[in-house]
Amino acid sequence: MVVHQPKEDLAILQSGIVTRLRQAGASVVGFADLKPLPEQATGGLTSAISVGIALNPEVVAGLAAGPTTRYHAEYERVNGALAQATALAADMLRERGFVATDGPATVRTADGGRDTTPLPHKTVATRAGLGWIGHCALLVTPACGPALRISSVLTNAPFAYAVPIERSRCGTCRRCVDACPAGAVTGRSWTAGMPRDEIYDAAACRKKASELAAAQGIDVTICGICIFACPWTQRYLRRSGVARPAISCNKTVGT
Repeated sequence: MVVHQPKEDLAILQSGIVTRLRQAGASVVGFADLKPLPEQATGGLTSAISVGIALNPEVVAGLAAGPTTRYHAEYERVNGALAQATALAADMLRERGFVATDGPATVRTADGGRDTTPLPHKTVATRAGLGWIGHCALLVTPACGPALRISSVLTNAPFAYAVPIERSRCGTCRRCVDACPAGAVTGRSWTAGMPRDEIYDAAACRKKASELAAAQGIDVTICGICIFACPWTQRYLRRSGVARPAISCNKTVGT
């Protein structure tokens, strides 16, 4: 079902969603045109809202050698906050008569299960202009680097969209390549549509991350070394002062 509303009303709705998401803790918000993507990936929905919440810089600063219990707690906290934020946006859309679906942030399970999906949150985020896929296969944003968690809301609301980012901006940087304890990062630069396996070895990443997490008593397969190593993350940490209260990396694209 397509709901026809004046452009002015849609603009007000879009602005209102951004405001509510920021109030709910969102650090980055973007609006993506899904029409160029396969219908089997989008479920026939034409638009998406990409939402990201930055990780606490004080926690991220402790990831140089791998995951910590503080990172595990922050990972879970941000995932919960994302679920609440995307549910809020989806409810706002449904109240206006639009179709809207929201789902959880991608989670790596303790048993090493595959963390793939027909429409990754990272793909939505790049189409929403929030960032690009780094050598480590994570979304990299100018404001926070890869030090954030992301989720999406799919809808049929015809928003004003951002310009998609379709190529890596990592250049010749090899920080995450050299830092990866699994040797999982190939160093190849991403372009839109590139298979993930050309960028990094997901199985090797999961295996090593599981070992590192288990050594800390963590039952979720997480690592964080490549997040810490990224120069964009280091910029975020420097701007935050790390020891001082965390600052938001607020940025809205496509509004």
